[in-house]
Amino acid sequence: MRLKIKETEALSILTKSGLPASDWVINPYNGCLFGCMYCYAAIITRWWHPGEEWGSYLDVKTNAPDLLEKELLKQEKKYKRKNFGSIFFSSVTDPYVGMEAKYKLTRRCLQVLLDFGYEGTVSILTKSPIVVRDTDLFKKFKRIEVGMTITGLDDKVSRFLEVKAPPVSHRIKALEKLSQAGIETYAFVGPIVPYFINNEQKIKKIIDKLEQIGVKKIWFEHLNLNPQIKQRLFDYLKKESPALITEFENFDTEIYRKKLNKIIDKQMSGRKIKMGYKEVIYHKKLKKSKATS
Repeated sequence: MRLKIKETEALSILTKSGLPASDWVINPYNGCLFGCMYCYAAIITRWWHPGEEWGSYLDVKTNAPDLLEKELLKQEKKYKRKNFGSIFFSSVTDPYVGMEAKYKLTRRCLQVLLDFGYEGTVSILTKSPIVVRDTDLFKKFKRIEVGMTITGLDDKVSRFLEVKAPPVSHRIKALEKLSQAGIETYAFVGPIVPYFINNEQKIKKIIDKLEQIGVKKIWFEHLNLNPQIKQRLFDYLKKESPALITEFENFDTEIYRKKLNKIIDKQMSGRKIKMGYKEVIYHKKLKKSKATS
């Protein structure tokens, strides 16, 4: 696969969020070179790269730090304060995708927030151990949390669906280093992948490991497949592991989700580590609730 890296200038960088528990999002890049097979962003960004394969392109928003500085000043003027909600890195890309080592856009945006004196909560979610590089900046924030996506404990499993993402063992080591440095850490166990981590023993093992390395919160999320993502994932499964198709077909039922929810509730009960959300996230339910509220 030929990678396409393109430098571009964004029109905006601090945008309103539609995600639970975040008010704003910052996406220093468009696209992601990790190419995860279940990623919803593969559909969201298709308008900018029609017909191109997810994981083959990355748009580098070279003006992101300068633009963020201007937009923060604009919001400060509007809200009359330096706290206008929580900011999340990132919703449709990985803020520490490999090219971050070269461009340092996420690091530079974090520095802009520090220089501005931002008083809201900053949250980061990544699959890349590069995040440890910015520990010095994290320590300067009043409220910040850094998370890693953990979809299992086996590198072979993570490599299967998270095609070019760093091995999960490296992510766990990065979380441990951040925790030891005094940074508040969390894990995003999402999606809960059918077959690979959908039984009590495997879920317990993940929670035990995350608790052991000092993670404070865990977010859980059911697999979210709209028709386009489902087609992409199932085409991949047919090619790489046809035997798993039935497992994935059977996951999207209320009975399946309730059973999994009970397992997670049982395994999280009585622990110091907390749930990042009041329940296991299920996006179709969230959309319905939002529409009827």
